[in-house]
Amino acid sequence: MRLITKALTAIAALAFSTSAMAETRVTYKSAKTTSSYYQMAVQIAEAMKAGSDGEIIVTVEESQGSVQNVMETRARGGDYVFTTPPVLVKLAKGGKAMFEGKEDPKFAEIRALFPIPSLTMHFVVRANSGIKDFNGMKGKTILLGKGSFGAKEGAKYLELFGMEGKVDLADVELSNAVPALKNGQIDGFVTAGSFPAPNVIEAAASMPVRVLSLDEGQVKLTKRTRLVIPAGTYAGQEKPITTTSLPVVAYTTMAMSEDTAYALTKTFWEQRAKMGEEAKWWNGVDKSLLKNITGPLHPGAIRYYKETEMLTAENGG
Repeated sequence: MRLITKALTAIAALAFSTSAMAETRVTYKSAKTTSSYYQMAVQIAEAMKAGSDGEIIVTVEESQGSVQNVMETRARGGDYVFTTPPVLVKLAKGGKAMFEGKEDPKFAEIRALFPIPSLTMHFVVRANSGIKDFNGMKGKTILLGKGSFGAKEGAKYLELFGMEGKVDLADVELSNAVPALKNGQIDGFVTAGSFPAPNVIEAAASMPVRVLSLDEGQVKLTKRTRLVIPAGTYAGQEKPITTTSLPVVAYTTMAMSEDTAYALTKTFWEQRAKMGEEAKWWNGVDKSLLKNITGPLHPGAIRYYKETEMLTAENGG
C-alpha cells in the first residue's frame, strides 16, 4: 500500500511539475484602476487565458502612468509587459524630457509586441450650441478638465487654432462633463480616450451632440497621428469624424523569450475579434496600427507577423 501511495504521489508531483513548466506567467503593467486602459488590461488577461487554454496567465498591475511603466523596465525581468505611447520609449532611449538624467541601458532593450486602442481626441458639443467647427467655439463655454492628456492636448489645440483667450474655460471636473452639458452649464467638453469613449457614448445617448472634425491642415498642426472615427460610432453620428490620436502599444524587453513573445502576440490577435464583441474599442485595432509603432519589434512578435503576412510596407513592415 505504501508503494502505491508513493507511486501516486510521484505521479502527481510529476504532473504538477509538467503543468507548471507549460504555464507562462506574465505581469501586465497598465494604468490606474479607474482608467479604461486598466479595463483593457483585464480583458487582455482574460483573453490570454482563454485563447491559450490556460497556458498563459497574466497578472494585471495598476500603474500611475506610462512614464512609470517605462521606468520599471530597469528592474523587471522577462515576464514584464507594459503599455505606453511609443514616443515615451523614444524619449527614454534618448534620455530626453522626463527621462533626462535617468538613462539606463535597459531602455535600449525595449521591444514592441502589439498595438492597443489609441488615445483619441474628442471635441464634443451640444448640437444646438451653434458650434460646427473650432471657430464656432468663440465666446462659448468649454470644459477641458485638469491635468489629463486630453486637457493638455485640448488647450494646445485651442492655441494652435487661434482660439486661445476666445473661449470661456469651465471650472468643472471632467467626470461631471455630461451632466454639465445636459443642464446647459457648458457648451462642450474635450476628452481623450479609446473610441468609442464611454463619456461620449453617454452624452450622445442623453441628447443630440456633435463631435467636431479637424481638417487636414489642423491635423498637421497638431503633429499627432491622424485617426478617423467611423460613421455610426456614436448615436446620431452620420459621417466619419477626422481627429487625432496618441498611439499606445504593449511592450516588453529582450529579456522575454522569443517563444513567450510569439505566444502573447499570436493570442492577442486571435482573440481581438472576440474582445471586440464585448468592448467595442477593440474594433478600432487592426494591422494598420502597426505603422504607429516606432522602434523595433520583439523577435517573437516579428515571427508571428511574418507568418501571418501582417507586416507590409504600408503598415510599418
